[in-house]
Amino acid sequence: MNASTRRWAARLLLPQGAHASALPLLVARALRALADGYMAVLLPAYLLAIGLSTLEVGIIATTTMLGSALATLAIGAWGHRFHSHRLLRGAALLMTATGAGFAGFSSFWPLMLVAFVGTLNPSSGDVSVFLPLEHARLAGAAAGQARTALFARYSVLGALSAALGALAAAVPDWLASHAGDSRVHALRAMFLLYGALGLVVWWLYRQLPAHAANTGAHASAPLGPSRRVVVRLAALFSVDAFAGGLVVNSLLALWLLQRFGLSLAQAGAFFFWAGLLSAASQLAAPLVARRVGLLNTMVFTHIPANVCLVLAALAPSLPLALALLLFRSALSQMDVPTRTAYVMAVVTPAERPAAASFTAVPRSLAAALSPTLSGALFAAGWIALPLIACGVLKTAYDLVLWQAFRRNRLTDE
Repeated sequence: MNASTRRWAARLLLPQGAHASALPLLVARALRALADGYMAVLLPAYLLAIGLSTLEVGIIATTTMLGSALATLAIGAWGHRFHSHRLLRGAALLMTATGAGFAGFSSFWPLMLVAFVGTLNPSSGDVSVFLPLEHARLAGAAAGQARTALFARYSVLGALSAALGALAAAVPDWLASHAGDSRVHALRAMFLLYGALGLVVWWLYRQLPAHAANTGAHASAPLGPSRRVVVRLAALFSVDAFAGGLVVNSLLALWLLQRFGLSLAQAGAFFFWAGLLSAASQLAAPLVARRVGLLNTMVFTHIPANVCLVLAALAPSLPLALALLLFRSALSQMDVPTRTAYVMAVVTPAERPAAASFTAVPRSLAAALSPTLSGALFAAGWIALPLIACGVLKTAYDLVLWQAFRRNRLTDE
């Protein structure tokens, strides 16, 4: 990326007051989300195509998230001993190896091993080891409202790119029908593309300075004075993540395929429009938070989205179910940038890397438990129950979160 291109991209992507060192992180997030967008749709189709059962699909989805959770835990416990740019580059190379592993194996146990150690993300949000490392660098690249705006740009780029990636889920069927290749080979090619994008992300991370730009010039430190509030937030976030894990994008795609018989192209189109709505809502989140506060934005946009999910599970027709799910997408992700900004604002600046990891770890661990449960329920014929349980649990989380933290003061940095 030459100097003129970098300046143009910085003006386009960075909010006023954010340091230019955040730019490679934003571009890397977009590329990773692009890959995650089509992987979330294609993963269940690929695993079913090579002969795995719906229960095994759920187990592999669980394994990917469990592995990410343990890696994130390691980052939280020992990551402050290493330079974050080196850890990010290592994670990018692991992304490349993950794509090659899924493309090369077709048996359940080798795939489960790659899923555990790799970076594949079957969910609608980022639950990988990249998350705390990038969040900590972003938190130091801006302050106050600029930080909320920066996290919103980060989330919006991820949502938009994931939406575009979802459209790419139609590529394997197109290749199979027009290029004369088998569907399984076409699906494997998409995993190789995932690995290639990992190499591009590795190159972007090489553009990062060795030391994070920090508006307050605070050194990293383990959790200390903010430990109590971080533990409480992490416990609540784990409930939200467990609920969300019941309907990660791969399983929601599986529900659409089984409940209404959608094709991969139709499912991809749905996730594209859902992603666009999510991106728009995340872009609006800082404006809403400026008027009503971070916590209120997190809670009071989430509850109607949860109601829509429950109603979609009970919808008698495809158009009604899709309409409810799209309306949910327009609200359900407004808490993503505001949640991250809230965590960064309630801890001391030196604790931000550790706080990012220790709030992400329970989310990943809890989310890792539920896809297997959903896979078992799907296999038993209870395909609506995971959606209903998700909506009910998320609503309970929202109410408890608001009651527990509505009087907390935020830091100014």
